[in-house]
Amino acid sequence: MSQELDQRRTADRLLLESVRHSALPGAAILVLSTAGAATGLALPAVLGHTLDLLLSGRPATTWLTACAALTCLLVVVDALDGVLAGTTNARSTAWFRRRLLRHVLAAGPRCTDRVPPGDIVARLVGNAAHAGGAPAALAGTVAAVVTPVGGLVALAVVDLWTAVAFLVGMPVLVLLLKAFVRESGDSVARYQESQGEIAARLVEAVGGARTIAAAGTARREQARILEPLAALSAQGYRMWRVQGRSTAQAAVIVPLLQLAVLAVAGTRLSAGELSVGGLLAATRYAALATGIGMLVGRLNGLVRSRGAARRLAGLLAVPATAHGDAELPPGGAGTLELRGITVARGDRTILAGLDLTVPGGTSLALVGRSGSGKSTLAAVAGRLADPDAGTVTLDGVPLRELPREVLRRAVGQAFERPALLGGTIGGTIAFGAGEPDAAAVREAARTACADDFVRRLPLGYDTPCAEAPLSGGEAQRLGLARAFAHPGRLLILDDATSSLDTVTELRVGEALTREAGARTRLIIAHRASTAARADRVAWLHEGRIRAVGPHARLWQLADYRAVFTGTDGTDHSAHDD
Repeated sequence: MSQELDQRRTADRLLLESVRHSALPGAAILVLSTAGAATGLALPAVLGHTLDLLLSGRPATTWLTACAALTCLLVVVDALDGVLAGTTNARSTAWFRRRLLRHVLAAGPRCTDRVPPGDIVARLVGNAAHAGGAPAALAGTVAAVVTPVGGLVALAVVDLWTAVAFLVGMPVLVLLLKAFVRESGDSVARYQESQGEIAARLVEAVGGARTIAAAGTARREQARILEPLAALSAQGYRMWRVQGRSTAQAAVIVPLLQLAVLAVAGTRLSAGELSVGGLLAATRYAALATGIGMLVGRLNGLVRSRGAARRLAGLLAVPATAHGDAELPPGGAGTLELRGITVARGDRTILAGLDLTVPGGTSLALVGRSGSGKSTLAAVAGRLADPDAGTVTLDGVPLRELPREVLRRAVGQAFERPALLGGTIGGTIAFGAGEPDAAAVREAARTACADDFVRRLPLGYDTPCAEAPLSGGEAQRLGLARAFAHPGRLLILDDATSSLDTVTELRVGEALTREAGARTRLIIAHRASTAARADRVAWLHEGRIRAVGPHARLWQLADYRAVFTGTDGTDHSAHDD
């Protein structure tokens, strides 16, 4: 309950920030809407007075002109208000998307750990658009209140007793609006959650399109993606029911109020205390004072904006990665130390009090069965994730204390499925902090055994990534080239050679040993040959280091061999080095 309350407060603060960001156009909308409301309020009085003049046979040319002018002004103001509201919505939506995208990227992988990528996209696209309507909706709602309040005041000015007749039924209208906001807010929130769930499942399916096609499970996957559709439909119908019920109740209450005002006005007319023009004005002001339809529409927009802002606040609840201002010592060899590293996900402990040292300029292979914590350890070592407990240092400096630029220049990383983000093949290799020149890009590609296939592409290194049909191994080689092109103190390879053929993997492995310079290398290894080329091997088992030593010595242990062969052994005599 406390977390939900905090999220609501964050959402309200976010909406308030957007209103401040759009203060100038919001004020203009408020002025235009208020001017439109004032024009609408002036029109009944002018019409009533004009009617009285016409009935009495007196000249009414000036007042007829005033009626026409007010009508034209009302049309112009409404048109300007519509254009400005649309522009403000677009600008505010862009502000939300920039703010949220900046935070998502700053939070890094921890954001996608908590919220599925498809749901993140749904929030940044759909929910940001709904939240972006808040400044204009708020300004319009404030102005919309002017009409019924002004109508009531004008009604009292025309004839006090007609205003008293209207006030008798006013509490019913207030209760109607309150119930609408409460029920509509809940249904909108649930509707948007279902939208996000469908988007998350759709993105998963698109990413696994080949697996789905190979398994022949397209129909089953379609049913899985659309499973939340029933909840979405239910909440959609619920929103319509809430709005329909409110409209129906208003359709009953509003005419009754207007009839009450008309009856009192008629009585006052028959008593000679109200003119025919006054009767017309009173009738029109009663209609304006009961303008619940306009107010419900404005409130509905605010309810949608607030519901969307709550989902955006869920992304902001994921903390961004904080950085310090420390500097690495000059000439450091890249010594990596992990002390007391503990990482938990829910009830599961992935790494438990782990200690590990990788001397500068050496290579260490991480091996272990699936689920032993290798990728988590690699993420913590490169500060793509922070441990729940413990410290990671590079040349004696905690990674938490390094500025972002210093950290990313010092640590290079390559992954099993690299993202090709540079626009072109050459741009992909150069992508990162401190982009290298063309010569360095080509040298890195040669080191990663990528230069040959890149040169065969239509435009070579200038080939757009979208026009380059790459195999999994070719994409991995580009990821390796990107890591090689950004020299630093530490290089982390997270299963970055798994899709390479044996010959290429051997050549890349030799390059890591021969051409990586003084860089420290942390390599997740699934092949015995990869582990054998490393200076030392760290054997992970259930989140702990079971042994550290040369591959040749560990290979004497049956349990260690079973990590690579998939068979179990009986030798449990391994000890830490």
